[in-house]
Amino acid sequence: MNKAIIGKKLGMSQIYTAEGNVIPVTVIEAGPCSVVQVKTEEKDGFKAVQLGFAEKKEKDATKPEKGHFKKAGVKPQKVLKEFRLEGEYKAGEQIKCDVFKEGDVVDVSGISKGHGFAGNIKRWGQHRLKETHGTGPTVRSVGSMGANSSPSRVFPGKKMPGHYGVENVTVLNLTVVKVDVEKNALFIKGAVPGAKGGIVTVRNAIKN
Repeated sequence: MNKAIIGKKLGMSQIYTAEGNVIPVTVIEAGPCSVVQVKTEEKDGFKAVQLGFAEKKEKDATKPEKGHFKKAGVKPQKVLKEFRLEGEYKAGEQIKCDVFKEGDVVDVSGISKGHGFAGNIKRWGQHRLKETHGTGPTVRSVGSMGANSSPSRVFPGKKMPGHYGVENVTVLNLTVVKVDVEKNALFIKGAVPGAKGGIVTVRNAIKN
């Protein structure tokens, strides 16, 4: 069964097992998420469920947003995401973190940390040029761009300096170590993308 939820990364911690082993975990505030819209094949051409996360003030919502949320009978939400979920859902109902259980294998997606403009060494892990025999002060530069007269251009996809980070990253096959329904928290083994406070989506693993 397809399961998914929207959450907020709270940070990392540790959990001790009964045997005394330490498991590094990422704590995610998962839900509760409101079902804002249910799309059907008859009306929309495909089946999907639109979930909302984190309420926002009425005054911060635009007029079309207010109408969209009012139709579903939910308060305005900061984050809207669409998932292909199985099962029957109705607009207005809530999805909580208890859709997942201990031992589930999940994929977590989030926006990676931004590093601004970065060189090819930091961005792509390339080597420096040699620091002897007249290389000059540009030991951290990108180096050769390719042949000279042929093809007389730089091929697309060449790894060069540029904006590093702030892109959607998915980490596959992480394990749910603990589910705290009272605090709406998921404890997932390992690290997930993004900074503290970043929005993440947790769904059941597709390549498990």
